[in-house]
Amino acid sequence: MRVEYLEIVTEAVDAVCAARAAEQGVAFTDPIPDLGNARVAELAGGGRVGVRAPMHESEKPVVRPYWLVDDIEAALATAVASGAEVAHPPLEIPGQGTFAIYFLGGAQQGLWQK
Repeated sequence: MRVEYLEIVTEAVDAVCAARAAEQGVAFTDPIPDLGNARVAELAGGGRVGVRAPMHESEKPVVRPYWLVDDIEAALATAVASGAEVAHPPLEIPGQGTFAIYFLGGAQQGLWQK
């Protein structure tokens, strides 16, 4: 089990990036438009962390893990069978992968397929 992408949505993007960079010794990219203008750093052992501002007024701050899966459709179906509510169906981001988001047990989680 691996977190492929850890998304942090916050109003304090620069402060969060500066804190993580200082404590973890990583560097964040400039904003990446395809990832909602997230600034991204590589995670030790693989995967990435992205820090971005809310994309619309109703989006609240959240930390959302995107679990790496081989088959996003099957993984999402399994989550739904476990009681999850689909928040965003699978969507390919060219050059990045395919993601989906669901709610389960009051928590937001994502799936990521390369």
